Amino acid sequence: FFLNLTADCNAVLKALQPIFQEQGMTETVHNWEDHGYLATYVKKNGSFANLRIHPHGLVLVDLQSYNDHMKGREEVDQLLNKVEERMKELFHGNIKRVKRLPAILRGGVIDRYWPTADGRLVEYDIDEVVYDEDSPFQNIKILHSKQFGNILILSGDVNLAESDLAYTQAIMGSGKEDYTGKEVLILGGGDGGILYEIVKLKPKMVTMVASNIDQMVIDGCKKYMRKTCGDVLDNLKGECYQVLIEDCIPVLKRYAKEGRMFDYVINDLTAVPISTSPEEDSTWEFLRLILDLSMKVLKQDGKYFTQGNCINLTDALTLYEEQLSRLYCPVEFSKETVCVPSYMELY
Repeated sequence: FFLNLTADCNAVLKALQPIFQEQGMTETVHNWEDHGYLATYVKKNGSFANLRIHPHGLVLVDLQSYNDHMKGREEVDQLLNKVEERMKELFHGNIKRVKRLPAILRGGVIDRYWPTADGRLVEYDIDEVVYDEDSPFQNIKILHSKQFGNILILSGDVNLAESDLAYTQAIMGSGKEDYTGKEVLILGGGDGGILYEIVKLKPKMVTMVASNIDQMVIDGCKKYMRKTCGDVLDNLKGECYQVLIEDCIPVLKRYAKEGRMFDYVINDLTAVPISTSPEEDSTWEFLRLILDLSMKVLKQDGKYFTQGNCINLTDALTLYEEQLSRLYCPVEFSKETVCVPSYMELY
């Protein structure tokens, strides 16, 4: 509750006490002279409520309860409804805003909460754990969402869902490029989405290689992400593609030494680092190294595609653009913003 006036802490406490007492909850009150009240109410079944009254006009009610059945949820709603009604009676028209947040479900069999790139918490409609394994490199999860299909999550980072063709199309140039007869190098891309879409366009050869690309990611995706990767991960070699399970840095150095050149380099290794201190962040050093090596194997008129990051991370994105001026050769760049469905943010 956000009030239009200062909160009378004693009045709020006395008004709400009977509601919690009706529930058989034991009360403990803490009082700070200039910082309001904290009242805790504990029930015999372990449920408890915190009532925090801030003098400047903010009143918070948090309720925690173990309810795995509909009746328990209804009881919680009824309690909160009574609190809301009593607060409105007490303050009449002086409540500026009432906001009731949905319950956060903790300790569930399925983890439905995953952060966005800019640190917001999103609750997904996950209803099934399809795949959950630890490789030598990372934890690999594939979870099913009613909206987005199967979602690949690597060490807590939402990578790609079956709904996210927009991501793949954007990192390939949004349909503006002609890949027919071209040499293409994909860095990363273990979900197989980029490879699957490019192979359809009749390239001369696509080579996919990544830093510590994880065989278990490929194994999971080829079984559970087939709407994204089709059949291209069933074999590591095809008529016009090959998948190298190697560290991309020595491969790039070897290609540069051999003079091998590509029409397109597509970097799907990692998003732009969130850190805004490149001199202190080895991830930025890795990113610059990949950029420099990629330029050495890119034809003079070639194009380098990569993902950026969440549009809200303006400092990190600006810093990335600054790195482009530090490459050993001059480059021109453009950017595009797309909505990736399962990210629930503009990228």
